[in-house]
Amino acid sequence: MSFSSVSVAVQGLASTPVTAEMLVVFALILLALVLFATEWFPIDVTAILVMVLLMVLEPWTQITPQEGISGFANPATITVLAMLILSTGINRTGIVQLIGRRMAAFAGTDRRKQLAATVGVSGPISGFINNTPVVAILVPVINDLAHNGKTSPSKLLIPLSFASMLGGTLTLIGTSTNILASDIAAQIGSESPGLGLHAFGMFEFTKLGVIVFAVGTVYLMTVGVRLLPERVPADEDLVEEYALQEFLADVVVPTNSPLIGKTVEEALGDDEVDIDVLQLIRYGERFSEPLARKEIRKNDTLRLRTDRGTLKHIMDVEGLTLSGSPPTEDDRYSAEEESVLVEVVIPSGSFLVGETLASSTFRQRYDANVLAFRTRGDVIRDRFEDVRIRVGDTLLVQAPPNSLTRLVQNEDFIVAHEFDEVTYRTEKIPFAVGIIAGVVVLPALNVFPIVVSALAGVVAMIFTGVLKPTELYSSVEWNVIFLLAGVIPLGIALQQTGAAALLGDAVASTATFLPAIGVLWVFYLATGLLTSVISNNASVVLMIPVAVSAAQSIGANAFAFVLAVTFAASTAFMTPVGYQTNLFVYGPGGYTFSDFLRVGAPLQFLLSIVTVLGIAFFWGVRI
Repeated sequence: MSFSSVSVAVQGLASTPVTAEMLVVFALILLALVLFATEWFPIDVTAILVMVLLMVLEPWTQITPQEGISGFANPATITVLAMLILSTGINRTGIVQLIGRRMAAFAGTDRRKQLAATVGVSGPISGFINNTPVVAILVPVINDLAHNGKTSPSKLLIPLSFASMLGGTLTLIGTSTNILASDIAAQIGSESPGLGLHAFGMFEFTKLGVIVFAVGTVYLMTVGVRLLPERVPADEDLVEEYALQEFLADVVVPTNSPLIGKTVEEALGDDEVDIDVLQLIRYGERFSEPLARKEIRKNDTLRLRTDRGTLKHIMDVEGLTLSGSPPTEDDRYSAEEESVLVEVVIPSGSFLVGETLASSTFRQRYDANVLAFRTRGDVIRDRFEDVRIRVGDTLLVQAPPNSLTRLVQNEDFIVAHEFDEVTYRTEKIPFAVGIIAGVVVLPALNVFPIVVSALAGVVAMIFTGVLKPTELYSSVEWNVIFLLAGVIPLGIALQQTGAAALLGDAVASTATFLPAIGVLWVFYLATGLLTSVISNNASVVLMIPVAVSAAQSIGANAFAFVLAVTFAASTAFMTPVGYQTNLFVYGPGGYTFSDFLRVGAPLQFLLSIVTVLGIAFFWGVRI
C-alpha cells in the first residue's frame, strides 16, 4: 500500500480548498457509512463495492487498479488471515475449553467468582489469540457455567465480550484492529519520517493495555454487574424463555382423519403453511428427524410448532384433536428422547449469513427443526422461513444427537452449550502453545516481522498436526479478509486527494479553545462513536489519516493520536453491532439493544479519560 505524504494539503483550514476529488471521496465514505450501519449488504460486500467504485472513479479518487487491489497483498490482511488460522489451531486442541472447565470448577455457585473467572480468563487469552474466536469458543462454556452455578447467563455474557475486547488491547495481535492500525502507521511513517510513526512492537502499548484492562475489570466487577439485567432465567427453560408455549402443541390423529396413510411431508409439508412437525409419537415410541417420509397412522401424536390460528385451521380441516397442554422443555426434550433443544448463534463467515432458512436448506442438511429465531433482540416465533439471517442471529433448534454433533463441529455455528461428544486434539496442546509463543516472541525480539512469524506459525501447525491441511481455508473468516482488502484503498484515497488533511484541519480548529490533549480526547470519542455503527477496522482506516493530519496541524505527537484511534476502535461497548464479539453474546444473553448502551456507555466514557491520560503520560501529547 502506498500512502502519500501526510503533509500534502496540510495548510490552515481556510487555505485548504475543497476540490472535486475530495467531494467524490467524501461521497464514497458517506455511502460506505450508510451501508455499514444499515447492513443492506454484508459488510464485506460493501467494502468490495467501495473498492470497485474507487477504481472506477480513478480520475477523482486517484486510486489506480494496482492501488485498488493492494489491500489483498497488504501485510495487515495477510497477518490477520494467518492469526485466524492460528486461533483455529488453538481451538482444535481444546485448551481454551479445558481452561474454561477449570474456571467453572473454581467458580462454583459464587457469582463474584463466576464473574471474576469469566473476565480473568477471557481477557488475558484475548491478548494472544484473536479475541473474536476466543468469545466464540467460550460462549458455551460461560453459558453452562452460569446455568450450573444458578446464575443468569445475562450476568456473564456481556462481561465475556467486554473482557475479550479489553484483552485485545494488551498486545499487537490481540485484535485485527491493532494489526491494521500498525500497518497504516508504518506506511504513513515511511512516507513522512518526520512524524515519528512506525509499526507497533508486539508489546509496545502493553503497559497502557494493562491499565485499561484493570480499570475495565474493576468497573465490570462493581458498577457493571449492577447494571446488567437478568434477561435469561438461571433455571433455563428455553420453551419459556422464547415464550413458545403458544406456538407448540401435541395433536392426536383420530381414526377418521384424512391424514392417515399420508407421509408427514404430504400431509403437512406445504410451504404456504407455517407449521413444523417436531416429533411423531406412536404407542410410546418417539420418532424425530427425518420425518418427511414417515407415514401417519391412526392414534399417532404429532408435536407441532405453529401459531394458534394455523393450528385451529389444521385441526378443523384434518380432523385432529389436542392431546393436552404442551409439556415443559424438561419433559419434552429429556435425554431419553432422541432430540435436544439448543441455541445456535450465527458467527461471521457462516454460510447462513445473507441466506434464509428456506434458501439455505438448513433443515435438510442437519435434520433439525428451527422453533424460534432471535435477531437483534427481537424473537420471531412464526413465519421466519424467509427472514434473512445476519451475523449474531440466534436460532432455537431441535435436533437429534448426531445432527447436534455435526452442528457443534461445524465452524458455521456457535452452539451455546458444551457437549461431551466433541473430541479435541489435546495431545497437540504443547505444540500449539509453543507455536503461539514463537509467533509472539520472534517479532518482539525483532527477529522477524509479525507477518513472517504468523505465516511460519501456520506452516508449523500443519507440520505438527495441530491443524490438517484441509482445515486451512475453513479457518479463515473470509468476510473479515475482504473487508480489510476493500477498505484499505479508501484510506489511500483519503490521503492522496487531501481529504484527510481537510478533515484533520477541521478537527484541529478545536485547538483554538481546547488544549492538545482535549483534541486527542475528541478523536477518541469520535472513533468510538463511529465504531458503534460501522466496523472497527473501517473506523481505523478512516480515522488514522485524519488524526495524523490533525496532530501535524497543531504540532502534536502523531503517534499519540494513532494510539487513541486504535484503542477507541478496539473498545466500542455501546452497541451490539459495534464489535463482533457483542453480536455473539446478544442472542444467548437475551439482551436488548439498550442493555449494551446502559452497561457500555459509562465504561466507554471512563476509558476515554483513562486511555487519553495514559497516552499523555507514557508518550506525551506534544512533540
